[in-house]
Amino acid sequence: MHHLLPLVVAIPLLGAALLVATGRHLPRSAAEVIGFVVSGGTAALALVLLLNSSPPMVEWVGAWLPVDGESVGIVVVGDGPSLGMAALVSLLTLAALAYSWRYFDEPPRGHPGAFTALMLVFQGAMCGFAIAGDLFNAFVFFELMSVTAYALTGYRIDDPKAVQGALTFGIVNSLGAYAMLMGIALLYARTGELAMAKIGRGLDTAAGHGGADALVLASFVLVLTGLLVKAAAVPFHFWLPDAHAVAPTPVCMLLSGVMVELGAYGVWRVYGTVFAGPGGIPAADLTRALVTLGTLTAATGAVMCWYQRHIKRLLAYSTIAHTGLFLVGIGVLIPKGDDGVALYILGHAGVKAALFACAGVLLDRYGCLDEHTLHGRARELRATAVMFAVGGLGLAGLPPFGTGLGKAVTEEAVGGPLTVVYVAASAITAGAVLRVTARVFLGLGPRPEEADADLETSGSEEEPETTGPLRRIPDTMTTVPAVLLAAACAVGAVPGFGDVVAHAVNEAGSGGAQASAQWTAHGVLLDLLSTGLAVGLAGLAVTRPHWTAAPDWSRPLRRLQSGHVGDYVAWLLVGATVLGALALPAVLGG
Repeated sequence: MHHLLPLVVAIPLLGAALLVATGRHLPRSAAEVIGFVVSGGTAALALVLLLNSSPPMVEWVGAWLPVDGESVGIVVVGDGPSLGMAALVSLLTLAALAYSWRYFDEPPRGHPGAFTALMLVFQGAMCGFAIAGDLFNAFVFFELMSVTAYALTGYRIDDPKAVQGALTFGIVNSLGAYAMLMGIALLYARTGELAMAKIGRGLDTAAGHGGADALVLASFVLVLTGLLVKAAAVPFHFWLPDAHAVAPTPVCMLLSGVMVELGAYGVWRVYGTVFAGPGGIPAADLTRALVTLGTLTAATGAVMCWYQRHIKRLLAYSTIAHTGLFLVGIGVLIPKGDDGVALYILGHAGVKAALFACAGVLLDRYGCLDEHTLHGRARELRATAVMFAVGGLGLAGLPPFGTGLGKAVTEEAVGGPLTVVYVAASAITAGAVLRVTARVFLGLGPRPEEADADLETSGSEEEPETTGPLRRIPDTMTTVPAVLLAAACAVGAVPGFGDVVAHAVNEAGSGGAQASAQWTAHGVLLDLLSTGLAVGLAGLAVTRPHWTAAPDWSRPLRRLQSGHVGDYVAWLLVGATVLGALALPAVLGG
């Protein structure tokens, strides 16, 4: 069975190559059917392998096996987390392709399969990153993922805003990739290895009883900088809202639904495999770094989410806030925290992709994403209104959503004051989504006054992603978000599913430690608390519109989202410096 692992990457890449080679001669419907078959087949293969991933599988691609302990081949790993992420990537790609059925009325002339081919390359790159067992090839897939996402973000090349957002995306993520590559080079110089497990053993052997030194710290900071850029953690996050504001809706579903989560997954995988030993970064230093950055990310994302009026930007900042929660859960280095984050990611992927799908309906129906301008205009979209509201409740962690189960399990792991961060970030981001539901779909409350439009794009002058505004919403654009929300609910509702996920995660990353991932009375109460707070915040915002007007203290924070790539590069350097300072005791202690 392990010989099939490389096909998880090869199938979508070969499908994309087929579309590129035959795109000029295929009708558009045939190209899209090929996309469905390829992405669906990859998802089926990933699920079959996932069901047979205990014990974990290891495959050296092309049978380039190690000789006398030395290796030059490419190794891929098939365990619960890696194949789970590959399956999630493939299923979400299938959903995005179904949503985009005949989505663009005018694909590039002579290349009707161009968008589908790019989506398949994106899928293959993300799957490759998920199952990569060596750092260099993780970087290769990391970069392929970035380049493809850059092209997809700027797909509407005739729109200057799309080009600017894509350029920002490309530059910031490329710098993150270069940082990661330099970190890999340092690790290779120290150990002569690229396979993650071998690097970890090499660091331990080289360090002896001395612990980490400056070279190990530098490699740790550089590699994690690249991964945290992809995860959109503060202060590496600025590219994400700008990209989401201009990317096609199916692309947004993948960016927030799974690509950002792959950055958090990469942090978990790389630390646990490479830096967790005696020659790496001590647990206390990793915890300090991730919990600090995660808390800052959750707080910044929640505040910025609340004061947005551009609906896609609002959802993007919600993703940033939840990324912070993922990092905190990973950072406490407790098996139950890993289990909770895994469930949280599964639930969040379905909820967030569904919310972006609903936002796409608004864009293509009204040519607008401004919460103020759309006030009361979407009363006719009843099904979309229900799904947007349900998605907001899912973000809050309402039982039995998978987001609620993951949040509850993670809160039990982090304990103490950090629980407040989870409740507050979930409530504020969900409250913002429910506020949009009340204003846009129900027309509740007075129309908000125009303010601060000069500080950000408001979303009032957006172009539909179709030739013109849709008079009738296609069934695919309502069916897909409904299925995604149902899947997110099933993650928390199916009996025993949480324990299955926990067993797979613990077997791969915690030495088989046993941890339960089930609903508890305490977790349900905290989920209901965050849901109640979200509803209350939304109600206050609707009845008192000045609550959503940015106060003076938040203006400097909002002005940081300047749109100037030079500013974002400067903040990337600041973030790398802060990360190094937080981990510096690892060297001083050695």
